[in-house]
Amino acid sequence: MPNIIDTYINPGLALLPVDMGTKQARAFIAAIGLQESKFEYRKQIGGPARGFWQFEKYGGIKGVLTHPSSKPLIIEVCKRLVVPADIDLCYGLVAYHDALACCFARLLLWTIPRPLPGKDDVEEAWNQYIMAWGPGKPRKETWEGCYRSAWAMVEI
Repeated sequence: MPNIIDTYINPGLALLPVDMGTKQARAFIAAIGLQESKFEYRKQIGGPARGFWQFEKYGGIKGVLTHPSSKPLIIEVCKRLVVPADIDLCYGLVAYHDALACCFARLLLWTIPRPLPGKDDVEEAWNQYIMAWGPGKPRKETWEGCYRSAWAMVEI
C-alpha cells in the first residue's frame, strides 16, 4: 500500500489554504479514509458512494458544493483543477481523482463549526465523523483503531 499521507492526502491539502493542512486535519482525514474504505475501495461495494472517503452524490458532494463555508473553497479548487464545480461531474471524479476527493473530505469537515479533534480525542473525532459523514452503517468498533493508525501515520 502506498504512503497514504504522501500519496492521497498531501496533494489534496496542497490545493487548499495552508492553515487547513494541519496535523489534526491530516490524521482525521486519514482516519476517515481508513474507516470508510481502508484506502482499498474506490467504489462502495453494493452502494452508490465513491472515492476512498465514500462520498454520495447528494450527501457529501452536494453538501460541500452548497454549504456556505465550503462552497467558495471547493469552487476555487475546481477552478485550479480545471473541473466544473458540478455535482454529477465531481461525484464521478472523486472515485479516481484523489486530490479532489481529499479536498471534499477536508471541506466536509470544515462545515462542522468545531475545532478538529486532537490525538487523544477519539470520541470527539467519532462524533464529528458521524456528523459530517452520516454513515448508514456506522462501525464504532473499528473507529479507534483507524484513528490511532492515522495519527501514527502523521507522526512518522
